[in-house]
Amino acid sequence: MKKYVLVGVGGRSMMFTEAFVEKYKGISQIVAICDINNGRLDLAAKKLREVFPALKCYSAEKFDEMLTAHRPDTVIVATRDCSHDDYICRSLEAGCDVITEKPMTIDEKKCQRIVDTIKKTGRSVRVTFNYRYSPPRSQIKKLLMDGVIGKVLSVNLTWFLDTNHGADYFRRWHSNKENSGGLLVHKATHHFDLINWWLSSVPKTVFARGERVFYNAQQANRCGLSDHARRCLDCKLSDRCNFYLDMRHVPLIKELYLDNEKYDGYLRDLCIFRDDIDIEDLVGIVAQYRNGAILTYNLTAFSPWEGYRLDIQGTQGKLEQLCQETSYINGDGTVQGGFIAAGTSLKIYPHFQTPYEIPVWSGKGAHGGGDILMLDDIFGSPKEDPLKRVADYVQGAYSILLGVAANKSIKEGKMINIDDLVKDLPAPDFEIEQEDNEIIPFVKKTKLMSGGIETKANIPQKVYEKNTFPAGNLRIKHSDIVSI
Repeated sequence: MKKYVLVGVGGRSMMFTEAFVEKYKGISQIVAICDINNGRLDLAAKKLREVFPALKCYSAEKFDEMLTAHRPDTVIVATRDCSHDDYICRSLEAGCDVITEKPMTIDEKKCQRIVDTIKKTGRSVRVTFNYRYSPPRSQIKKLLMDGVIGKVLSVNLTWFLDTNHGADYFRRWHSNKENSGGLLVHKATHHFDLINWWLSSVPKTVFARGERVFYNAQQANRCGLSDHARRCLDCKLSDRCNFYLDMRHVPLIKELYLDNEKYDGYLRDLCIFRDDIDIEDLVGIVAQYRNGAILTYNLTAFSPWEGYRLDIQGTQGKLEQLCQETSYINGDGTVQGGFIAAGTSLKIYPHFQTPYEIPVWSGKGAHGGGDILMLDDIFGSPKEDPLKRVADYVQGAYSILLGVAANKSIKEGKMINIDDLVKDLPAPDFEIEQEDNEIIPFVKKTKLMSGGIETKANIPQKVYEKNTFPAGNLRIKHSDIVSI
């Protein structure tokens, strides 16, 4: 039975604590927890001790004492992003491996510290990129590995955070770059990791622009909310503000944060229109990858719906995916990024041939079904994975360095060379990239079908969940294009 300790017991830790007390309690043991807030520490301990009665609690200043006392195999880091590097490096130096929440850290200096410490200690760091395990995203990886559109030449990804989920980043500690690195690091690390993984390559250069155009004083004025308070709890505009968060009536948020403000002064419901926010809510980047592919990426944090549009162009055609997800606020008890089948589609447009639609792999639970599969890979019995979804510190580094470079580009107004940011970072362990000796067989042009596209019934979901990937597709006809 492996021994774990957990540092950081806020909303981000719940995925891990629930896994320990439910599915993996027989093979994994959490022996101690640590946090800066004694109230949340006691709350987490009460729940965990129902399964692990010997569990110990430690305040943040006693983190090293906890490692010495328990000698865990692995430390799980789920604290604020800006402190990840400190807890990661101290754990490595104590002889422990690390599992860390994304992003691995927030800037190039902290990243360099992690890289150097891993090199010195020989220990491992794993980053929890649950989106890799999400069936709709794994399906894209499988299709690209199968060469369905040939060698990838460009990626266009637009990600939409809605006015429920997106706004929540502007209430919390995330709203200051010194804590989170901004959305280009904290949130987009998921998206950049997906792109790196899909392409089996890493970014080389990036140019970016970004601003705060919606969650600001001008928008408050437009909405008649200029007389807002610093926090929702003290605001008199609750009856006419769609962004108002009443923590008193959201049980889990009240329990985690409102009831424990007295311990560290952290306010979970700051006004999204206040002046001291310094992160962007609208960003756009252009990046070139080492394999020559060009990425254009846009992030909007004030959309009416949650999800993304993806276009991948290759030497043999184009892949398109539209994906809609459920909206949520961290700690409100709802599913995080759940899969919405009616708003999700996957289409392939081969050069000179009839386009077709493929039924999208679906999953249940948070992050499109990714959490369940990732946790089983971490705490259960991992199987051989042809998609190579496990992400180590190298892949964690490259996912944040694209965002770090984009932040620098916005600040300095110039293109940033990503290789200049961190030294001694090895190449990631992706599968072998496609070589530039592709031979494309000649095919005659076909006419596009009127009134619809062809459909390929792809790998059944029940087969996918066993992590097997049988070859071949069954082709059927379909006259309707899925619409939302």
